[in-house]
Amino acid sequence: MSHPFRHFVTISKHRHQVLRNAWHMGIFFHVLPHDLSKLSPVEFLTSAKYYAGTFSPVYKERLHNGYFSSVCQHHTRRNPHHWEYWTDYFNGRILMKRMPYKWACEYVCDMLSASKVYDPKHFDPRTTLAYFRSKTPHYYLNTATKEFVDWCLLTYATVGWKGLKRKATKAKYEETAKKYPEVEICQNLRLDGELPPLER
Repeated sequence: MSHPFRHFVTISKHRHQVLRNAWHMGIFFHVLPHDLSKLSPVEFLTSAKYYAGTFSPVYKERLHNGYFSSVCQHHTRRNPHHWEYWTDYFNGRILMKRMPYKWACEYVCDMLSASKVYDPKHFDPRTTLAYFRSKTPHYYLNTATKEFVDWCLLTYATVGWKGLKRKATKAKYEETAKKYPEVEICQNLRLDGELPPLER
């Protein structure tokens, strides 16, 4: 059964929380268009069909379609706050480009919002950091971006928003950007131990 109204309420809550988060990080006006592609027919109708409420409908869509998600393909290729947007494929290699500063900050705001909206009862300052660290061994994520985002989430878990003001985050971003190449080339499947199961 499709749940268009419930899905609309969920994505609206998520957007509003991202805006609040972005205000703290000094990128409020940058994130005003955040996730508007979710209102497009290709994303909205499919997501409403697979609405779950406590996690992304993309997961249920994958289970029903041989693990391929049309919503994920459409969304991540139109929203630069997702790491997938900054990956490319060339001659058998995966290329990973560093996220620009504002998009990396929006990625932080997005993850913190998703953690809070999908599971508000169990959300605490460490939730998103734990999730990020559990997933990144299997992400094709540029090292500088990964280090910056991890620092942001650790800072939030430790001291809250007061540690993520624009001056501090900008300085950290520039520090990590100097340490690693802007584009990294991955020639092998990125693994840290065994791949996680396709189904939870």
